[in-house]
Amino acid sequence: MKAEILIIGGGVIGLASAQSLLLSGYRVTLIERGTVGQEASWAGGGILSPLCPWDYQEAVTRLALRGMAMFSDAAAVLHAATGIDPEYQRSGMLLLPPFQQEIAEHWCEQHRFVLHPVDIADHLPAQFGRQFHGSGLLLPEIAQVRNPRLMHALTEHVRMLDGVILEHHEMQKFELTGDRITGLQTAQGKIYADTYIVAAGAWSKSLLGEHALGIDIRPIKGQILLFKFDTPPFRQILLKENLYFIPRRDGHVLVGSTLEDVGFDKSPTVEARENLLQRVREIFPEWHDRTPVRHWAGFRPGSPDNIPTIGRHPHLTNLYINTGHFRYGVTMSLASAELLRNEIKGEPQPLPAEEYRWH
Repeated sequence: MKAEILIIGGGVIGLASAQSLLLSGYRVTLIERGTVGQEASWAGGGILSPLCPWDYQEAVTRLALRGMAMFSDAAAVLHAATGIDPEYQRSGMLLLPPFQQEIAEHWCEQHRFVLHPVDIADHLPAQFGRQFHGSGLLLPEIAQVRNPRLMHALTEHVRMLDGVILEHHEMQKFELTGDRITGLQTAQGKIYADTYIVAAGAWSKSLLGEHALGIDIRPIKGQILLFKFDTPPFRQILLKENLYFIPRRDGHVLVGSTLEDVGFDKSPTVEARENLLQRVREIFPEWHDRTPVRHWAGFRPGSPDNIPTIGRHPHLTNLYINTGHFRYGVTMSLASAELLRNEIKGEPQPLPAEEYRWH
C-alpha cells in the first residue's frame, strides 16, 4: 500500500492534521491501533481554552488562542459537510474565587481578551447562587465543544475528503534507509508512504523509540464525572481553582478533572471519584444526593511546560511529529495542523513557531 502521507494516531491531532493536508491536495492515510477518537480526544471535557490562560507560557497561549479563533468556522464547516453537530458554543467561563484578579486583568488587557468582574449570584440560578457572595471573573468568549461529536464529525469529514482510515493497525517499527523512513511495519502488514507523521498523543515517545531523541512525553491520567439534569443547571462553564463544570445542551454536566502521573493505568478509581464528589458537594451542597451517571479516565500527553512538539525530525528527513499538547489537544488542534501543514509545504507560519520545533 502506498500513501503520500501516513499519519500514525487517530485522535483529534491526527484527524485535524489529516483534514488539513487533504484540503491542501495531499493523499493521506491514517492508521490507529484501536478505534479512532477513543482515547484522550474522546475523554476530554472540550473547554476551548487553557483553563486560566495567564497561568501558562506564551508558547502555550499563542497556539491556543489561534486554535480558539479558528474553531467557530471550522465547526460550522464540519456540521454542514457531515450533518454531525460538534456542539460548538460560546458559553463563556465563570471563575469562582480564589483567583489572581490583577494578573488575569493584565493578561487579558495585553492579549485583547474580554474579561468582566461580575457578581457571581447574578450568573447562577438562585438555587445554586445563593451560597456565593462577592465577585467572580467572567470570560464570555470562551467556548466549548462536545468531544465525541467533534471526533465523529472529523472522522467522517476525513473520509469524505477521500482520506483512508485504517483502524486496528498497531504500529510496530519503522524501516529506514539512510536518513529516510522507507516503510512502516504494522500488525496488519507493511505500509509505505513518502512522508510519515507521528500524532499518537501519550504513546508518541514509545512509538518513536530510539528516534524520539529529546522528546519528553508521558501519560498524565485525568478522571471525569458525568452528571445529568433535566435541563442545564447553569449556562457558563464554571471553574474553581482546578475543578471545572461543563454544562452541555442536553442537561449533562462534566466535572473534572484529576492530574495523575501513574503511567498507562487508565482504570477509574474510587479514590478519585470520592475526591471529586467531595469537592462538588462543597461548592454545591444541593448536589449531595445526586449520583454521577458515568465516571471515566483518559491519558493526556504531558510535555515540559505543556508545550507541544510540531515539525520535522532533526535527522530523518521525511518524519514529522505533532504531539505533546497535554490538556489542550482539542483547543490547539486546528492551529497545530496548520503549523504542521505549512512546515511540510515549506510555507511561512502565521505565528512564531521556534518553540515547537523538534530538538
